[in-house]
Amino acid sequence: MIKHKDHFHGSDLEAIEQYYHIKKEDIVSFSANVNPLGISYRLRSTLAENLDAITTYPDREYTALRKCIAEYAGTQPENIIVGNGSTELISLFIQTRHPKKALILGPTYSEYEREISLGGGTTLYYPLKEENNFQMDEIDFCRHLSDQLDLLVLCNPNNPTSTAITCKQMRRILDACLQYGIFVMVDETYVEFAPHESDITSVPLTNYYTNLIILRGTSKFFAAPGLRLGYAITGNPDLVKAINTRKNPWTINSLAEIAGRLMFPDQEYIQKTRELITSERDRIYRELSSWDSVTVYEPMANFLLVKINRTDITSQDMFDYCIRKGLMIRDCSTFPFLDSHFIRFCIMKPEQNDRLLEAFRECLE
Repeated sequence: MIKHKDHFHGSDLEAIEQYYHIKKEDIVSFSANVNPLGISYRLRSTLAENLDAITTYPDREYTALRKCIAEYAGTQPENIIVGNGSTELISLFIQTRHPKKALILGPTYSEYEREISLGGGTTLYYPLKEENNFQMDEIDFCRHLSDQLDLLVLCNPNNPTSTAITCKQMRRILDACLQYGIFVMVDETYVEFAPHESDITSVPLTNYYTNLIILRGTSKFFAAPGLRLGYAITGNPDLVKAINTRKNPWTINSLAEIAGRLMFPDQEYIQKTRELITSERDRIYRELSSWDSVTVYEPMANFLLVKINRTDITSQDMFDYCIRKGLMIRDCSTFPFLDSHFIRFCIMKPEQNDRLLEAFRECLE
């Protein structure tokens, strides 16, 4: 098992506050990858008006919520499993399938390996290569599949590289996995931020592949990590039944259930988010691409992976310089296959992004 070093996560503002003596209210978190617009006004006002909902149990089957999610994601309600954030659903899926040996695309989120290990399984990594700009070569990747594996884990778009596997590539991977009896778990936490979501999402493939489950949440795109509302999509009815049988009842509280039914149809908020992320992502990518001091990789999500080309400045140096200005980025040296010259930061509002670019410029020049 790869040992992940201690680091500051995007939610560790209290630890940052204590270590650097900076009030957490004064920190702009470019590390948490959360939509900078915050929750919509519509959601804020409606939740305030429905506080009495906590005096009753939500619908045990979450029928209205699943229907709303299905319409949003383009699938059927019976294919939806809701959970207390995608983290709970990762755990439930691993506990249900009990994989003995899994292959994980790396570098990526450490929770996959942790859950597999807790279930008694082992993991292997297929590393995305820097010389390929961390882009997937699905032909080479499929050569590494075999009947020795029973689970494949893909984050798409991938965290922290912000690269993505296309739907066409995913079909080839799923076909190969069917041949070897491998189940595929795809984490689509960041897919709604992609320039062309329909080219990347695997949701339509659940109509054809029963060895596929997709995980999504509301923490990042809908700026609601505290709600703990996640959902899974699969066309495998036996898996739906098995997970729901194992899952505790009412893991989503009444307010989160109401919030979900408001979030997914909110087209105005969705459009504003996509316009902001797209324009700022393109602007920042163009700017950093013109600098000799860094290498920036073309992003598909709402964050960018950057390599510092100066040998005398590390990712920790950059983190330290930025946090002292109240700007929190992610030191990516803690990810497998990345060294001490990689950082990641998410898209925030234009004026905040300008502050970060200026801090980068000062630190590097």
